[in-house]
Amino acid sequence: MVKKAFKVLLPLLVGVALLVWIYRDFDFSSFGESLSEMDWWWMAASLFFGAMSYVVRGVRWRILLQPMGIDVPNALCVNSVNVAYMMNIVIPRVGEVSRCALLKRYDGIAFSSSLGTIVTERAIDMVCILLISFLAFVLDRGVFLDFFETTGVDAGSYTGIFHSSRFYLLAACAVAALLVLWWVLSRFAFWAKVKSMLANMYHGAMSITKVRRPWLFIFYTVCIWVCYYLHFYLTFYCFGFLSELDGMAGLVLFVLGSFAVVVPTPNGAGPWHYVVIVGLMMYGVSRSDAGLFALVVHTIQTFLVVAMGVVSLFLLQFRKA
Repeated sequence: MVKKAFKVLLPLLVGVALLVWIYRDFDFSSFGESLSEMDWWWMAASLFFGAMSYVVRGVRWRILLQPMGIDVPNALCVNSVNVAYMMNIVIPRVGEVSRCALLKRYDGIAFSSSLGTIVTERAIDMVCILLISFLAFVLDRGVFLDFFETTGVDAGSYTGIFHSSRFYLLAACAVAALLVLWWVLSRFAFWAKVKSMLANMYHGAMSITKVRRPWLFIFYTVCIWVCYYLHFYLTFYCFGFLSELDGMAGLVLFVLGSFAVVVPTPNGAGPWHYVVIVGLMMYGVSRSDAGLFALVVHTIQTFLVVAMGVVSLFLLQFRKA
């Protein structure tokens, strides 16, 4: 019980602490007035693309499951994805587990098999964000360098790691330790079950090589990331002080925010606000306006995730377990 409470409370406390620090001198007196002046039609458009990104992700997941002989309805996949995103707000990274658990409960799908497909999804997401980041860096390299300088990040210190012999020595030791651990565990009887589970995960992860309609899978992947981008960028038009920023600025801030949500706080609360505020200030936006934008947009988008998760949980009740 204490361990579970710790998993829930620690990310929440970290997120709250960061938000308190970021908004420690923020003037909330004009918050209500700013909300009333927002262009909510643009926010509605943003939320539409946000919702579509989850729907398309669910439909794409079904394509990954099919090569393993798993043919579940699109609705179950989409609802499972929605619940997963909501669960990630409560306990970061637990959503992936909940997706597999829902498939097992409602369609009897082996947990380890569906988990393997999610491992593949995460690998594809990483490749996509790296490609988008590379594109943004090439097109607007100066902003990224200014951001690194402003935040005190020395990019060269990270790339220099790969030129150090110590790095490769530690890597070799880690591989050797894993091999020894593998050999030791294989001496125990329960290892057969572990191997079976790992085999299922591997089978699920490799389903990407056997998708029946690879071009459709690629199309859905592109759609997901276009929707993610529009979900963020269209919110610029909700605020008069951001309407002059172009799509390139939106792409740069989208990339910075995407890396910020890797920090395990509820929906990236805290780190996301920080990088977006710093990024907007580099484009000439005042700190108070940037803080207002980050707070309003993150809050509304988090409500969208919760709302879709709650609706999906309700819809799942009509499906016989």
